Amino acid sequence: HRLFNGAWSAPVTRELFVRGRAVAAVIYDPQHRLIGLVEQFRIGLVNDVSRPWCKEVVAGMAEKGESDEDVMRRELWEEAGIKPQELRRICDYYSSPGGTNERLTLYCALADLRHAGGVFGLPEENEDIRFSVYNEDKVLNRIYDGEYNNAATLICLQWLVANKHQLGRPG
Repeated sequence: HRLFNGAWSAPVTRELFVRGRAVAAVIYDPQHRLIGLVEQFRIGLVNDVSRPWCKEVVAGMAEKGESDEDVMRRELWEEAGIKPQELRRICDYYSSPGGTNERLTLYCALADLRHAGGVFGLPEENEDIRFSVYNEDKVLNRIYDGEYNNAATLICLQWLVANKHQLGRPG
């Protein structure tokens, strides 16, 4: 590749984990001030001193020909039993560009969460996903306490703090 000074770099070998497009969404009920998050076992946390389960936003990988919105709607149903009223795009980012090409598109999925929750996931994908609903203040007041230990969830929750007042809460 070209260097900043215009010269070419020496030959270099790097590992690249090819992942492609992914989507994720925090589920938010502005009318009742509720946030929905999933929890599941994550191999990357197997040696974490606290626990190998990750409390996170709903997420999934895009399949060929699927739009980001279609992936998000599919994943919301598979992982949380939710059909969102609306999807609001938050941003796109690369999860770890030093070693993977995975690009995430983040959303806020607006939904009525009053009667939501349970265990979901596809048996053929060996998924065991618990979907829980929390009071908005309980989640947003504890963003940096270590319970939410992944970038997609932190970015979504930070966005929610900055933008929740625009999401249809009654006056």
